[in-house]
Amino acid sequence: MNCGFLSGMKARIASFRGSRRIRKGNQCIIIVDKVTTKEEAKQLVGKTVSWKTSGKEPKTITGKVTAAHGNKGALRVLFEKGMPGQCLGTEVEIQ
Repeated sequence: MNCGFLSGMKARIASFRGSRRIRKGNQCIIIVDKVTTKEEAKQLVGKTVSWKTSGKEPKTITGKVTAAHGNKGALRVLFEKGMPGQCLGTEVEIQ
């Protein structure tokens, strides 16, 4: 599978990046359904990720894929500002 040519892919936010005691509010781990290996995930590094807020005035928070996370195709994303806790489990779009 050549992930470099796919645009508008959907992914899901799995968790915040962090350790046992510290959580990084602007770094998240996302899972893309079509990506299952570390090599496929490395092709998506550098892509832009956007998350849309819910509510009266929807806003978009953008981020960038920085690295592959683990061996099963998860990705690390660095967002421009801190993400709210309600983002966990929701969809993001990869351009």
